[in-house]
Amino acid sequence: MHRTRNAAYGQPYRGFESLPLRHSQFTRRRTAVTATILIALAGLIGAAGIALAAAGAHAAPGAGLDGAAYMLLFHAAAVLGGTALVQQGALWRPLGLVVLAAWIIGATLFSGDIALRAFAGHRLFPYAAPSGGMILIAAWLGLAAAAVVGAASRG
Repeated sequence: MHRTRNAAYGQPYRGFESLPLRHSQFTRRRTAVTATILIALAGLIGAAGIALAAAGAHAAPGAGLDGAAYMLLFHAAAVLGGTALVQQGALWRPLGLVVLAAWIIGATLFSGDIALRAFAGHRLFPYAAPSGGMILIAAWLGLAAAAVVGAASRG
């Protein structure tokens, strides 16, 4: 590659080497931020699951909040485990991240609809709980695909 002088600064052009972050450093930082966000979201849906379990036991017994609570708690743990698998390279990263987002969205839709029905007397939107359930089923199938593709890409 032909190296010229940087006219603006009077210094030799060094290409991307002159940038403060190299590509691999940027990728590692982006990966760490993604993992942090996913772990924080898992903590939030886990806390919501505990709150719904308590509400199901004390505020609205028999309203179906137990199932919503378990759905949130189970998928909070799944998001934590899935994040670790993506970080370790056991899952194909692009599909693994879609699966993790789908678990969060699906569990939130499913449980949010049930909780809103119990406390406000109406649904989040028509078919919100079944939509959340279908998203969760698709995400679990996506996990299987991410594992197979990840294994194939490792050799």
